Amino acid sequence: QMQLEESGGGLVQPGGSLRLSCAASGRPSNNFAMGWFRQSLGKEREFVAAIRWVGNRIFYADSVKGRFTISRGNANTVYLQMNSLKPDDTAVYYCAADLAPIQSTIADHRAYDYWGQGTQVTVSS
Repeated sequence: QMQLEESGGGLVQPGGSLRLSCAASGRPSNNFAMGWFRQSLGKEREFVAAIRWVGNRIFYADSVKGRFTISRGNANTVYLQMNSLKPDDTAVYYCAADLAPIQSTIADHRAYDYWGQGTQVTVSS
């Protein structure tokens, strides 16, 4: 059983930056992936980025490439550095863990086993 807790959301102006954190507890093994997804009102949950713990393989959605960076910290923490934020980035951001990751489903929210409660990111002037 894993527990995930996000932090770092908030209100930021267009062009600004935010850093989200996700602390994971209860990790069963090293073969897992951590991902960030987002969901805005009336839309499907959308893949943002993911990192595989073994090998540090990283994946990004095209909409955030070059602006967002996912990284690992110590003690099962994953970060999402978000730069050059746009109003379209406004959403609830969720951290998730996939305990049996494969590349073909790394961007599919249905492949993830555990989810955090989400943190709101609002980009507005």
